[in-house]
Amino acid sequence: MICIGIEGTAEKTGVGIVDSDGKILASVGKALIPESGGIHPREAAEHHAANIVPLIKKSLEESGLFLKDIDLVAFSKGPGLGPALRTVATASRSLSLMLNKPIVGVNHCIGHVEIGKLTTGSVDPVTLYVSGGNTQIIAYESGKYRVFGETLDIAMGNCLDQFSRSVGLGHPGGPKVEEMANKSDKYIKLPYTVKGMDLSFSGLLTAAIRKYESGESIEDVCYSLQETAFSMLVEVTERAISHAKKREVLLCGGVAANTRLREMLAVMSEEHYVDFFMPPMKYCGDNGAMIAWMGQLMYKNRLVTGTSDTSIIQKYRTDDVNVPWMKSSKISLKLPPSMVEKGAEANIYTGHWMEQEVLIKKRIPKSYRIDELDNHLRRKRTKREAKLLGEAKRCGVKTPIIYDINKEENAIVMENVEGFILKKIFEDIDDSEKPNISVKNLCEKIGRNIAKLHNCNIVHGDLTSSNMILKNDDVYFIDFGLGMISDLVEDKGVDLLVFKKAISGIHHNIAENCFKSILKGYKSASDYEKVVTKVNDIESRGRYKSNLES
Repeated sequence: MICIGIEGTAEKTGVGIVDSDGKILASVGKALIPESGGIHPREAAEHHAANIVPLIKKSLEESGLFLKDIDLVAFSKGPGLGPALRTVATASRSLSLMLNKPIVGVNHCIGHVEIGKLTTGSVDPVTLYVSGGNTQIIAYESGKYRVFGETLDIAMGNCLDQFSRSVGLGHPGGPKVEEMANKSDKYIKLPYTVKGMDLSFSGLLTAAIRKYESGESIEDVCYSLQETAFSMLVEVTERAISHAKKREVLLCGGVAANTRLREMLAVMSEEHYVDFFMPPMKYCGDNGAMIAWMGQLMYKNRLVTGTSDTSIIQKYRTDDVNVPWMKSSKISLKLPPSMVEKGAEANIYTGHWMEQEVLIKKRIPKSYRIDELDNHLRRKRTKREAKLLGEAKRCGVKTPIIYDINKEENAIVMENVEGFILKKIFEDIDDSEKPNISVKNLCEKIGRNIAKLHNCNIVHGDLTSSNMILKNDDVYFIDFGLGMISDLVEDKGVDLLVFKKAISGIHHNIAENCFKSILKGYKSASDYEKVVTKVNDIESRGRYKSNLES
């Protein structure tokens, strides 16, 4: 079985040919380089229209095949620029009809994951996918690739491109910024915005531009922009590893070309006892081979439906796609015996304080971050967590007792709450060793406690089932390191949305009903209507909802 794949979600036109054994027979492409400004959708469509046929011919020459040898046509169904997607879909339908061969539209993002697995041997990774139009942290769970985290505004590549254009470096921004960054080692403080496993780059972009405009050297600003943005990316990837317990990390997307990002992920992976993978550079960016290989996977699993189902989906969600060919690895993350837990924020150890059995939460240095940034974050988060644990108690929310704070080691000695981590309860609600409890009632209780926090203007910042403990009939909230004091409806809405996405990622069977119950319990929040409306508003923004186009 020979599949030809046509890619064209943004500025690059790509054509690839892959056989059913996963052998890449051809992969050719041509990128649109804008004279000024960003990528215009109409110009991208015109670029694709002019290059698809020549690239098909070139791919056939590279593979040594003829059109009559093609058995299947695959194309990028989305996500991407509407005019560009429609041009590729039209060309693919025409080719399918001319050859009288089946056609299948595939998800562009999953294509990146699958070509990464094919070319590296990775089996079940947490994938950091960073490109001009997408920034996602993806991992497989029960039939689908779940989005554990993503940008809440602009993508990483878009951030670099916009910055580069704004300061006169030109397009594409990634290589330009990296070149300038390599000439500096002076760090300038910039906004570091991590919200659970989600990120925000718009504030970072604005601040970086302002620093340059205020007289800071371009080399220093580029260095600081890279270090800040990439540290955020690596941290949320590490957070996803801790939550999903995977043993592999895969990097893909056009921004993977950056040497510093690759270095940081490799260091984090080694420190976290996981294997790091990255495809050859020609398969990191958009390419036709990944579309062809996705076509093969979908054909093998009888997911090809014909030309009647070749509409594009401009906002095609990664987690909208069933992936029956994928299975979870039986090998999970293993930690040293002395360590209770290893997270993106800290390591947890058992210990004793005044003859009391306690837990010691220590924010150890992160070697992937530069010292200036790492020291600042660890000090700030240790201090913030200690404060918010106490503030939450005053608001009626159960939290561990703090016995001691070691500022030199950024460590907190706290009560060992002997209960059940909610993640384990949700994973197997019928386990005889766990309390017999209604998910509905438990989720309502969680909602009431979140309302108490928000009524005191406490935003937890990292609401996941790993950060709550059920002891007797009480829910204890832990890990306030990303928390803040804020009365902004936006921050409270993001707080709830972070939890919704966290439970959807690994507890999808109960996620919908649980979140409904959480909102029911949350009705005691003083600004309930505004916050829930804001959650829906954030969720309906560009990257969250699918939108079908013909």
